[in-house]
Amino acid sequence: MRNIHKLVVTRLIIGWILLSVVLGGIVYYIELQKVGKFVFDLATVESRLFTGTVDRSSARRKDELKKRADEFLKQHFVVIELYDANKNQTLHAERPDDETIENRLNQSLQAFPLEDAMRYKQFLIGRNSFLEVMLPLRDDKGELIGYFKGVYQVDAKTLHNIEIDISGTLLLVVVVILITTIMLYPIIISLNKGLVKLSSDLLSGNIELMDVLGSAIAKRDSDTNSHNYRVTIYAIRFAELLDLSSTQIRKLIAGAFLHDVGKIGIRDNILLKPVSLTDEEFAVMRTHVLLGADIISRSKWLTGAREVVEFHHEKFDGSGYMKGLAGNAIPLNARIFTIVDVFDALTSKRPYKEPFGFEKAMELMMPDSGKRFDPELLRIFNEKARALYQEISHAPDDVLESMLNTLIRQHFFRN
Repeated sequence: MRNIHKLVVTRLIIGWILLSVVLGGIVYYIELQKVGKFVFDLATVESRLFTGTVDRSSARRKDELKKRADEFLKQHFVVIELYDANKNQTLHAERPDDETIENRLNQSLQAFPLEDAMRYKQFLIGRNSFLEVMLPLRDDKGELIGYFKGVYQVDAKTLHNIEIDISGTLLLVVVVILITTIMLYPIIISLNKGLVKLSSDLLSGNIELMDVLGSAIAKRDSDTNSHNYRVTIYAIRFAELLDLSSTQIRKLIAGAFLHDVGKIGIRDNILLKPVSLTDEEFAVMRTHVLLGADIISRSKWLTGAREVVEFHHEKFDGSGYMKGLAGNAIPLNARIFTIVDVFDALTSKRPYKEPFGFEKAMELMMPDSGKRFDPELLRIFNEKARALYQEISHAPDDVLESMLNTLIRQHFFRN
């Protein structure tokens, strides 16, 4: 559960950051458009002062326009151009700033000719914000008398206020998203608890059905639950000694439970025959591997069991069945299960024999190292399995069942 809380918190934080970036970017863009319109309105108000002065004027009128333009250049405009109704330039004036700004302005200015509509273009040079304003000039009767084109520089105070407004809006967006994220946390955790319980119940049901099916197969094969319990416990504990992941061990558990599921399809006169099978009968018996693989292929949840069900009769030297795989081509879980299955058969009491002790069982198995068994796995089992044998081999069914349930919870329900 602690992992779930950590995962939810991590994803909520990532979601908060992503939403803040995306929504913050959208808000920033919208605010910039508002700023552009605001500055455009300021520039338009000032430029309207030229209305009525752009005409077929005399030299004296041009001098007046130049003086007015020079006054404008001392305030917010850095470049002023006037055109008559025929789009002929009648005035050009610019602020005598440094050449760098002038060169950048020349590169950024919109190209003429103008259209008979107001428009603007906003751009930055360094930390200075500029707005190129282009608008038609009309007289009191609304008739077109010329065009005004100017570059308006936003003053430091206005720019500072704009930055504060934008920063405040962005901060508000981030805070609102954060509060929403925090409110979502308990809701998600509450929903997750219900989902975890449902998933846990479904998983428990699947494991119980797997156990029931394994037990049914054992009883049909004149075996007992004890063998299934022991061989599964041996397989799990051996896999843990090998440092296998829980994902791999879950597949091994399913395979151990259902390793002989294909025997459901073998006729009783062969499966329960009290004497040795003929070659033809043994050929039929071997098909339980294929039958088992076909049965579990119908369940996606049991896919992992296939490594044991289909390949636990393969031999390391390639002489096994049904595919004659050899060495590491045999899945690791199948190689592990083959060892513990034979070991449990040797150390268990059967109608035809008494149980062997640990030393005798290993003495019988070691000659098959590199033949039937993976030699490295058998070596490790021989060195490590004595304690497992002492703990498991003589335990009653209720203890084995409790032990197995504990191991299943560790590997199926740990997360």
